[in-house]
Amino acid sequence: MCKTEYAVCGNPHLLEGSLSAFLPSLNLAPRLSIPNPWIRSYSFDEKEEWEVNPLYCNTVREIHPYSNGNRLLNVIDMAIFDFLIGNMDRHHYEMFTKFGDDGFLLHLDNARGFGRHSHDETSILAPLSQCCIIKRTTLLRLQLLAEPEYRLSDMMRESLLQDPLAPILTEPHLLALDRRLQLILKAVRTCIDTYGEATVVADDTAQPQAPVSDRVELDT
Repeated sequence: MCKTEYAVCGNPHLLEGSLSAFLPSLNLAPRLSIPNPWIRSYSFDEKEEWEVNPLYCNTVREIHPYSNGNRLLNVIDMAIFDFLIGNMDRHHYEMFTKFGDDGFLLHLDNARGFGRHSHDETSILAPLSQCCIIKRTTLLRLQLLAEPEYRLSDMMRESLLQDPLAPILTEPHLLALDRRLQLILKAVRTCIDTYGEATVVADDTAQPQAPVSDRVELDT
């Protein structure tokens, strides 16, 4: 299969593909499939509200379960993950019913990830850029992975070398991670400049906070 909409053509002898891991059956681990509030229109003629309304997040914030708890923050984490891998196809997410509304999100169906390494689809970051909120722990991880000694591409490269199917990602895909990480930090910086750090950075841990000098504030 070699179609323009699916990046699976050999060049010249390697074939791009994806691997699947299966969860336990629904009988053993019941779960819900929940539409992504930022689902794409998948149409040239019609647009979803978020695609035309920059204030769309205000509507989402009024809807349960995004009106309280960590669900909205978890969706933003998911959007950051999708942007890093270039996945535009997050039409839903799943959750184990056992943990109720406060459970974690299952990032299923990532087959569209790592398609075009040369293109950064910034619309994937709409939940972050429109809501302008991010977990403190997420921001600190992103900042760490932007440091030269912990560069995201280097961490991924080293980790994937241990995989029996290595190479998993080509070098352009690895380098794209660093480029996209900088775009995420830029989006957060814009939010902080507009609304202030106290509003944008959500304290998602009960642990004592590190000193201000520990890079919570983004450098300009």
